[in-house]
Amino acid sequence: MKKTVNFDKAAKKAILNSFGKAIDDEGYIVEKNDPKHRILASDGDFLTLDDFTGISKGSLVFYKSDINSLIELADIAAK
Repeated sequence: MKKTVNFDKAAKKAILNSFGKAIDDEGYIVEKNDPKHRILASDGDFLTLDDFTGISKGSLVFYKSDINSLIELADIAAK
């Protein structure tokens, strides 16, 4: 049986903090040391905390919680 792990906003912020990221006043993920630099999701859009769903192992590719991003992430995980 596969297990699902869900993170609340506080846990997401802690995870992002460990990667040197923060959240700006508009809810976007930014570089902690350069808060004007917003982080892009795998689809090229700026990423909000609400949309953040994960980071690929061995990289800093961030994923949204939309269906296209989740399919992409599932394909990577299946390899």
